Amino acid sequence: MEDSKLSYQIIRGAIEVHRALGPGLLESAYQECLQYELSEYGLYVEREKPMPIVYKEVRLNHGYRMDLLVEGRIVVETKTVEALTDVHFAQLLTYLKLGQFRLGLLINFHVTLLKEGISRVLNPELKNSA
Repeated sequence: MEDSKLSYQIIRGAIEVHRALGPGLLESAYQECLQYELSEYGLYVEREKPMPIVYKEVRLNHGYRMDLLVEGRIVVETKTVEALTDVHFAQLLTYLKLGQFRLGLLINFHVTLLKEGISRVLNPELKNSA
């Protein structure tokens, strides 16, 4: 499945979760429900996927964890904040770079209309690759 079709499925699932639950819950609740929803679509979803840091020859299991990794290639970071900040985008971009992933979605469930809480982020090192 192409990244654009896969990201559409992820966004569709997030909208379904948001419609059912609305804003106001903990981030972990949205993560678990989104994982369930995407699994129901037949997608392979890993939750709290460890993201080690590799520095030269040293692998540091520093405790970073991606919220969701869908089909082994799209990183989904969920938030429940008043507003997304540069730090949230930097976090997602770091995961994209460390894991050599091309596309990530930053989804803030603490909004009235979910489309206002979705941001698509491309890895600038890989955005032109297929």
